[in-house]
Amino acid sequence: MPVHSWLASPTQTRAVLDQHGLATKHHLGQNFLINDVIIGKILDLAQIGDSDVVFEIGPGIGTLTVAMLPLAGAVVAVEADRGLEPVLAETCAQDSERFALVMGDALRVTPEQLTQAVESLGIEGLSPAPAKLVSNLPYQVAATVVLGTFQNQPSVDRAVVMVQAEVADRMAACPGTKEYGAYTAKLRLYARETGRFEVGPGNFMPPPHVDSSVIRLDRCPMANPLSGAPLSENEAMRCAQVIDAAFAQRRKTIRNSMSAKGFDKKALDEAFASCKIDPRARAEALSPEDFVRLAFALGWE
Repeated sequence: MPVHSWLASPTQTRAVLDQHGLATKHHLGQNFLINDVIIGKILDLAQIGDSDVVFEIGPGIGTLTVAMLPLAGAVVAVEADRGLEPVLAETCAQDSERFALVMGDALRVTPEQLTQAVESLGIEGLSPAPAKLVSNLPYQVAATVVLGTFQNQPSVDRAVVMVQAEVADRMAACPGTKEYGAYTAKLRLYARETGRFEVGPGNFMPPPHVDSSVIRLDRCPMANPLSGAPLSENEAMRCAQVIDAAFAQRRKTIRNSMSAKGFDKKALDEAFASCKIDPRARAEALSPEDFVRLAFALGWE
């Protein structure tokens, strides 16, 4: 069986941490993956090619990074823990010419920073914009990062991410279920689930107190119901506003929840009628497609 990451074992992970005098930092969500089989399954889902720039968040000591570097055109990683910068310089040294590291908060890093970091590698013929997000994500920011990536980085066409199992449930939930909410509907404006597998706590050091899942999301933008074209950035943002208003007060009807957020009741009634949506329904009963049709029926004022 091939080895994907020489770091994906308890012995190697502990040796690297001890060599640099490091301990795991729970406030940064650091749980190091120590099973190389899981690394292989992540790579199978990601399908990384030599023309891909891969965006990684929270590389840690480089366990997943070193497995991706031989496959990718480049890997650009964002790490919040400055103590890991010299560790990554060492563990990724064999493929350093394809590795760009941006130190900072993943929620604040801009697409331009990522592109500039890749451009600084000077790889001829490589488009510097990230094509895939592949990460063992810090769980406290995972949901926000995934949605933000699809919203703000149109070059990213696939995300393969390790997240808390209940977050994966939300990402892929169906209308009418308890997991389905505003987040689900907004993510579906941009992407849909195309693969998933579960990862138990024993695959990490230290073991987290939650179950994990690796989920693949492929960009599949919803369509403008009038033209059939993919939603524009402004159209998707308008749809997201409608979704947020509908879910603002989950226990109320969609009409009451949206009117409480400033939508005109008469305009709502006309839009509900044209879309054949029951105004007495609650938001979780509506599909993402329903919200898109409702947003267009309400117009853009």
